[in-house]
Amino acid sequence: MVLLLMSVTILHLVTLAMLLIATMEKSWWVWADSEVTDLWHNCFHDNTTNNWLCAATNENDWLQSVQALMVLSVVFSSISFLVFLGQLFTMSTAGLFYLTGLCQTFAGFTAFAACLIFTFHRQEILEDSRDVSMGRFGYCFILAWVCVPLLLVSGVLYIHLRKKQ
Repeated sequence: MVLLLMSVTILHLVTLAMLLIATMEKSWWVWADSEVTDLWHNCFHDNTTNNWLCAATNENDWLQSVQALMVLSVVFSSISFLVFLGQLFTMSTAGLFYLTGLCQTFAGFTAFAACLIFTFHRQEILEDSRDVSMGRFGYCFILAWVCVPLLLVSGVLYIHLRKKQ
């Protein structure tokens, strides 16, 4: 039981770190090796100074919904971890971690919704004069998709997990 508890805790921390990286890093859409777009910025690599030059993205409703859902996913996952720690030390023996599992599952569903919106509305989100087929999804987008099943699985594990001595 201790091994399962440690495994679920490590899985939770790993998915939380992956969510933070996916939300804040600069690679949701890659136009070329020297130009990337994320949820917050459009960045170009300047070869003369060897620096990234970033400007804020153009705000639209689809982008704002993806931003809000990813931030909400991070918040739900963080709350879930704090609730888990609280329940771990205050809950009686044989208690179930329902609230923790529920928060973690909500985090998974909000990340899922954000990824779906970005997938199906990337043309409107990117609002670029270039053709979207000239770019590709970046690693942060893929990382967000990887987080979805991990969050849902950990949420289900929390719901089935019982506190033992």
